[in-house]
Amino acid sequence: MVIGIGGVSNSGKSHLAENLVNHFRDRSTKIISQDNFALPSDKIPHIFDHIDWEAPESINFVKFKQTIVEAIKSHDFVIVEGIFAYYDKKINELYDKKLFIEISKETFLDRKIKDTRWGIEPAWYMDHIWKSYLKFGQPKKKLKDIYLINGNSEIILSDVLQYLSSKFPQ
Repeated sequence: MVIGIGGVSNSGKSHLAENLVNHFRDRSTKIISQDNFALPSDKIPHIFDHIDWEAPESINFVKFKQTIVEAIKSHDFVIVEGIFAYYDKKINELYDKKLFIEISKETFLDRKIKDTRWGIEPAWYMDHIWKSYLKFGQPKKKLKDIYLINGNSEIILSDVLQYLSSKFPQ
């Protein structure tokens, strides 16, 4: 089973992926994070004095897809997560199940301000992240069967598992 998890930065994608791995610990499971397919920083567009990690052009989608296809061959569960999880049509075709974590702009800003992994981001850049998410990170309307998750509060794993088990038993 290939599970896609999309949502804006700090929505809980990685946390949910890790919880799913823990749940399926008796099965062969792999997480593939879109962030690992970012191009070298000198190949990524800039916005003002910042590298624009929030642009789809920052991701090597060919390598991303190839990695997913290879993982499918050797794992029972492949969990793909990232802000652009639903950006590429060819990758979308690989998903058996699609999860999308929605959070409000207020929740995003609150979490992003506390996230200092890459230093303190200026307010204009956090606004840019949100606008990029709205423009590029939302699932395409053509995609069907996307399970929407309210990420403003704690994600209920049992609800997600119920959705996932509609095709594969737990």
